[in-house]
Amino acid sequence: MGSDLVVIDYGGSNLRSVVKALESLGATPRVATSPEALTHARAVILPGVGAAGQIMRSLRERGLDEAIHDFITSGRPYLGVCMGMQVLMEASDEDGGQTCLGVFPGRVEHLPPTVKVPHIGWNTVEQRPVSGCAWAWTDIPDRSYFYFVHSYAVQTSDASLVAGATEHGVSFASAIGRDNVFGTQFHPEKSGRLGLQIYRNFLSWASV
Repeated sequence: MGSDLVVIDYGGSNLRSVVKALESLGATPRVATSPEALTHARAVILPGVGAAGQIMRSLRERGLDEAIHDFITSGRPYLGVCMGMQVLMEASDEDGGQTCLGVFPGRVEHLPPTVKVPHIGWNTVEQRPVSGCAWAWTDIPDRSYFYFVHSYAVQTSDASLVAGATEHGVSFASAIGRDNVFGTQFHPEKSGRLGLQIYRNFLSWASV
């Protein structure tokens, strides 16, 4: 595996645990803070923890918002984790409302008050087929458990984007994808063997 795998550091992500997980699989990720680093990258991973306002402000200040959009438009492999998935949508209700990257239609909405929030811990993911992303669930049984930490979740009227669905007071998109883009609401790096399989599948598909 080469070093043309870029993990974006926007100043507030769970960077170390993601990089460590990738290295355990034999990858040599390059941590990047500038948009220039994405120009010649073969594949990009955007991990994320925190709030929508923080991540969008940080991405814009660094010029990474446009760089990510251009990277995705180029057709190269992108994997978003947690907030790295949420920012792909048009908007988030978090922090008084935030405009996101608008790669996919839909909003990030607060989980219902009828359940414990944040949604922390293990939950199942019902796999669904989406265009170009069959690689994602290779060697992962349907309805496997993954680890979640979040209060907001993706809702979209475009069912063809939903690669995984999870129930927590409401059904939400726990994985989305289309062609060269895939995202997970859960944290693969905190999800044991099957979480590492998500990263292994991405590395294999992206040939990095």
